[in-house]
Amino acid sequence: MTTSADYRLEHDFLGPREIPARALYGAHTSRSLENFPISGTPLPIEIIHGMVLLKLAAARANAKLGLLPSAKAAAIEKACRDILTGAHDTEFPVDIYQAGSGTSSHMNVNEVIANLANQALEGGRNHPAAIHPNDDVNMGQSTNNCFPSGAKIALLRQVALLTDALSALAGALRAKAREFSGILKAGRTHLQDAVPISLGQEFDAYAQAVARAAERLNAAADALRELGSGGNAIGTGINTKPAFRAEIIAALNAEENGSFRVAKDGIYTTQFMTDFAHVSAAIRAAALDVHQIANNLRLLSSGPNTGLGEIRLPPVEPGSSIMPGKINPSICESVNMVCLQVQGLDYAVALACGSGQLELNTHMPLIGANCLQAAKLLAAAARALAGKCVAGITADEAVCRRNLERSAALATLLNPRLGYDRVAALVRESLATGHTLKELALAQKMLTADEYEALLAAAIQPNL
Repeated sequence: MTTSADYRLEHDFLGPREIPARALYGAHTSRSLENFPISGTPLPIEIIHGMVLLKLAAARANAKLGLLPSAKAAAIEKACRDILTGAHDTEFPVDIYQAGSGTSSHMNVNEVIANLANQALEGGRNHPAAIHPNDDVNMGQSTNNCFPSGAKIALLRQVALLTDALSALAGALRAKAREFSGILKAGRTHLQDAVPISLGQEFDAYAQAVARAAERLNAAADALRELGSGGNAIGTGINTKPAFRAEIIAALNAEENGSFRVAKDGIYTTQFMTDFAHVSAAIRAAALDVHQIANNLRLLSSGPNTGLGEIRLPPVEPGSSIMPGKINPSICESVNMVCLQVQGLDYAVALACGSGQLELNTHMPLIGANCLQAAKLLAAAARALAGKCVAGITADEAVCRRNLERSAALATLLNPRLGYDRVAALVRESLATGHTLKELALAQKMLTADEYEALLAAAIQPNL
């Protein structure tokens, strides 16, 4: 082992470790970096910050209960606040794919907080009253409740951003629904002609789908506010005072102006990650709806001359390296890929949540990271779809009208007025001659143009 000014020597119960002199992390983190060179992607910093918030709350709780000297508690709190500014994010390099409960990242947090807190002491970590990462920073805590609680805090924040993005998308769709309310068009089922609808009604349905997705997501996320912090190794609260759990939550709520709750059953909360699966499923459900909407926009804008062509998407980039002037539905395609990725992330979350054994689920880093990534991706996709696509959509009213009048489904509209047999004859004649049903009905004086328009207008009125 070679040491120099660039390194310091630390020890744990497995032996000595050389640590970069400037690093705030310690021996445990160093071993983790050596053990888990898997993806090259660190655990999301949002989960790290969630755990740091819990460390701050725990320090306050331990000080209030007389377990941690006030000076140490203050130093820990200051270190936590420094970390939460983002100034030390590079000190948390441990890979997502680490020891399953997240011990590696949790100890990474404990070490960085302790070393930051000790910087004000003469001799730093060698001071007789130095703050210890386990004895002080981790007092009354365990990875098995700190990690999932930190992940819940992070996911709640990201869900709030996602629901904001979905609400903005719903608003953009509603605006288009109002703009297009008077434009009649052919409806389609099975990709075949169906009864009339207005373009505004189509967009209003899209808006409702997105708004309901946001509501489902918020409802699912409420369970994340129940935290197992203070439950220690398996949720029983071993080595903690009875009031510790409540004091942590009180301190956390004071810091976050939040509404976190003490877990009703700490053992259950430690073993089962189903609350994450519930939120992940709600994110996936939102992605399913957004995926369908993006596909519908692609179909309605297809062409421009050989497809449906009933709407025009805003051009955001040239669509081809070889076909001049080609414009593709690029934003919709990007959103489609995000939605597919979200579904894949959710599948991994579901498998991981169902893979717990006995008193612990050992797949928490994957669960937390995947949920967070899914929420981030879908939020970004929803914002892009709203701002770069939906806001700039225009309608081609002439194409909508032409397609409507050529629709064979108008026979359904005429049936109550003219009778089944007469309309059937008109359909046969239309297919044989190429004339529209309207043209034939007017030519044969079965109804007037005003009567025909009145039938169309009535066809799209609510009748529920």
